[in-house]
Amino acid sequence: MTNTPDAPPNLRVAADELHAASLCVLPVKANGTKQPDVRSWTSYKVNRSTPAEHDAWFGDGRRTGIGVVYGAVSGNIEMIEFEGRAIAEGLLDEVTDIMIGSGLGDDWDAITTGWVDQSPSGGLHFRARIVGAPVQGSMKLASRLAREDEFTPEERQRLAEKPGAKPPIRVLIETRGEGGYGVVAPSHGSVHASGRPYVRISGSPATLPEIDADRMDAVREVCRMVDAVPKQETPASAPRDVRPIGEGGLRPGDDFDARADWADILQPHGWTFVQQRGRTRYWRRPGKDRGVSATTGRAADADRLYVFTTGTEFTAEVPYTKFGAHALLNFGGDHKRAAADLKRQGYGRAPERRRIGSTSPRAAAFSDGSTALDPAAEPDEQAAGGPALHVVPQGRPELDITNEADALDGVLGLMADGQLPDLYKRSGGPVWVHTDDNGSPIMQQLGSDNLRAYLADHVGSFVVKTDPRTEQSEEVRELFMPKTCGTILGRKDWPLPPLRGVVTSPVVRPDGSLIQSPGYDPATGLYLHPRVPLRRLQPHVSSESLTTARRIVLDEMLHDFPWTQPADRAHMLGGLLTPILRPYFHGPTPMLVISATAPGSGKSLLKDIFKALYGIADTAWPENDTELRKSITTQLYTTGQPVVVLDNLPNGHVIKSPVISALLTQEHWGDRVLGSTASVTMPNDRLWVVTGNGLRTGGDNGRRTLWVRLDPDCPDPDQRDGFRVGDLRPWLRAQASTVVAALVTMVRAWLAAGAPTIRTRKGDYSEWATIVAGLLGFLGVEGWMTDRDDLVGQDDEVLEWAAFLAAWQDKLGTEAHPVSKILAALIDVVPRDHRTGEPPSANSLGHWLKARDGRYFDGIKPVLVLDRRNKRNLWRVQPSGVLAGAR
Repeated sequence: MTNTPDAPPNLRVAADELHAASLCVLPVKANGTKQPDVRSWTSYKVNRSTPAEHDAWFGDGRRTGIGVVYGAVSGNIEMIEFEGRAIAEGLLDEVTDIMIGSGLGDDWDAITTGWVDQSPSGGLHFRARIVGAPVQGSMKLASRLAREDEFTPEERQRLAEKPGAKPPIRVLIETRGEGGYGVVAPSHGSVHASGRPYVRISGSPATLPEIDADRMDAVREVCRMVDAVPKQETPASAPRDVRPIGEGGLRPGDDFDARADWADILQPHGWTFVQQRGRTRYWRRPGKDRGVSATTGRAADADRLYVFTTGTEFTAEVPYTKFGAHALLNFGGDHKRAAADLKRQGYGRAPERRRIGSTSPRAAAFSDGSTALDPAAEPDEQAAGGPALHVVPQGRPELDITNEADALDGVLGLMADGQLPDLYKRSGGPVWVHTDDNGSPIMQQLGSDNLRAYLADHVGSFVVKTDPRTEQSEEVRELFMPKTCGTILGRKDWPLPPLRGVVTSPVVRPDGSLIQSPGYDPATGLYLHPRVPLRRLQPHVSSESLTTARRIVLDEMLHDFPWTQPADRAHMLGGLLTPILRPYFHGPTPMLVISATAPGSGKSLLKDIFKALYGIADTAWPENDTELRKSITTQLYTTGQPVVVLDNLPNGHVIKSPVISALLTQEHWGDRVLGSTASVTMPNDRLWVVTGNGLRTGGDNGRRTLWVRLDPDCPDPDQRDGFRVGDLRPWLRAQASTVVAALVTMVRAWLAAGAPTIRTRKGDYSEWATIVAGLLGFLGVEGWMTDRDDLVGQDDEVLEWAAFLAAWQDKLGTEAHPVSKILAALIDVVPRDHRTGEPPSANSLGHWLKARDGRYFDGIKPVLVLDRRNKRNLWRVQPSGVLAGAR
């Protein structure tokens, strides 16, 4: 019975045809799920449906889908399905060729021309009645790794967040056996998600072929042979000799793998060569006269034996090396005996030289790379009991350093090959990451002693010494010379992975994916060193998890702080999210200023939130700009914490520093390293935070800050109680991991929603401000940067100059005057020198005006007027909205 999309079939007639062939028939849901449309179909796995039920299901002509149950209830029927992708990739032709070559051609022809349907996706369904044994359960016979263009959105998100996760699998061939179920033609319409029909290609239920159970086993084994999912080798199948082998040496097993032929290994034990297609050879196990049991040469990276049947000495579906197969077949899996036998046959090659090392304690490997060896120390053979065989730890590269030039080239080669673990380059030299006594990450630039100690740990270095009497050479364990290490450090570049910085929580890559695996991330050059244990994240962010995240952060942790207005809470949340977002945007961020009206208002608690979640570099406010610059350079050069706090500024302090102005506008910070003449340039990727009571800004710092202000509006604010989470610090110690997960959940939910942004202008920080505005808008948090009008009152310079220009306009109008007249008329309100508190001289006032020419202060700006006749500068004020030159 055939069908087309334009001619809806009569499923009642189809049910009779299927029932007549002893099949158990079921209706199919018309919702694209392909599921049976009955309350429970479990009973139909053993009880065949009846014509009366068929009348009830299909009699009104409204059904669009029909299916059958496979297995004993339908007369021992099994279905083999080739997915649409398998057909498109030529697997049916490949399997057919193997079937013909292995003596299964007639059986396969009967199966592929009997009763065959085509699915809406282009796949083919072949069916057969199994004779002589029960039908086996449903199974997947062949699969492959999914290609990138086949990834679903969920798979892309999982792989982006977990780069080391197993790649998704796409099934190519599978069966429906005992207890299985499947849709059959002439189903159509909404039965399938595509809306396309199932079409009968050939035959009918009445022409089902009968296949012997043993031959069906052989058919399945051939189908398994086109499986393309990489298989894991085991010690039994691919033995690993952990003993070291010297330079020029070759193990017998490795030599055998390179030179032996599979025919010489398998045929003496009764295996039969069947055929060869390309690089792949097909083999039949002893005791069988048809079919295929194993392949060799199929994998592109290594020639392995892969057995598909369970009736042999080999473990099914495990790759075997030639040496592993030889050891199993001839020595019962005893690899040592097998290797010794191969060595007697001439396989393998001994190392060219013997190696001499020292057991002197001074020559022992270093555990932390923090102490230099004594370069004058010599191996103490007498104390150690004489020469001993030097055993190089497994995986540690060996290097001949007899010649210093070769030693230098060798180390650079090891760097380029990625054989020196946990070594990076940053700010002009090799660097490693370790922790201080508090568990905080430190990026330590290596000196000559550090590098020498590191190489002692990670490289098996030796020199070749020759006895002039016997001319016998031997390798003696020896460390790199200090001058060699100094030469390496003196280069201008090193073939090492670049270390951009350290992060202490999951962060968002520029492409929107998430770094959440501790260690080095090659895509960004960042090293994740978690401050707190990382919570395992669900593959997708649900609305419930986002609601929980908002509750933890906003309704618990930040709930009881006395914000002066909603902007302060929004700015604090923006600051907490910034370390997670930092790699996602370019450019600097403003300084977060946490200020309060009185001690005990909660400034230190807000700082401690950053400390608990991310860790902070905490430093006192320096006495002058020189010390401030040194402190900034030290934090960027050595520490890994993403937040730097300049804590507890003097009460009422005016933040007016050109060093801070430069820091907050530069994406990279350059300076001379303390105690050295070398200059370095580092990414300015930290969030800078200052705290203090009654803080104000001056100069250009006002527009480079983000304010978080607290006002408890009560006497003795430190005596307040009754907070929602109790004491915040113990709560943070217990909940820090949860809070980090909550903040990451907020960001992930925003990314999953398309990362919406809200255009926000804030000078050099507009990209960051726009991103955070969009994130807070997505979270429903109001107040982001709505305090701009209030910020004028926080900037002493703006207030001072606004008052001065207003008094100027009132007293002198908008006419142009010389500086001396302006100073004499406004001496009581002229801005003071912030260093001395004294009024400026006429010359100083002239310089100040030039620095502010054309800048508005509360709607009034100073304007330079050139008096060409008298060759002097005059100044006037001009209110906003007044045309230039108007009087």
